[in-house]
Amino acid sequence: MARRKKIKQAFWFTRIAKWASRTAGKPSTFMVALVIIFVWLLTGPIFHFSDTWQLVINTSTTIITFLMVFLIQSTQNRDQEALQIKLDEVLRSMENAHTVLLDLEELDDEELDMIRQDYLQLAKKAREGLRRGKDDRGVPEV
Repeated sequence: MARRKKIKQAFWFTRIAKWASRTAGKPSTFMVALVIIFVWLLTGPIFHFSDTWQLVINTSTTIITFLMVFLIQSTQNRDQEALQIKLDEVLRSMENAHTVLLDLEELDDEELDMIRQDYLQLAKKAREGLRRGKDDRGVPEV
């Protein structure tokens, strides 16, 4: 029962994050923001450019920015996970692929650097071969 409630909460947040991310990226949203700022500027003389008048825009933008950071991060995390799954499927389905690479994102920096060095050497050999007129296609051993 608790798991079901957690899934519903996650679904609710995901839906809001997706909607907010899509909406924030539209030109019409940018135009609405410009209109709000323009209206705020026009009201400056009415409120004698008071501290409260300034506080309204400062507080509003701070709150919106604070919330958008979390929504954007959530969207980026979800997109990154989806992309990783797609890449994992491509790698899994390829003949002669090194399936040990499927979970690279879980390795620490030292392990990643070691694997990266192997691929840097592979690229270096391929470039040297090209300079000597060899073909760089194929599946060389890592």
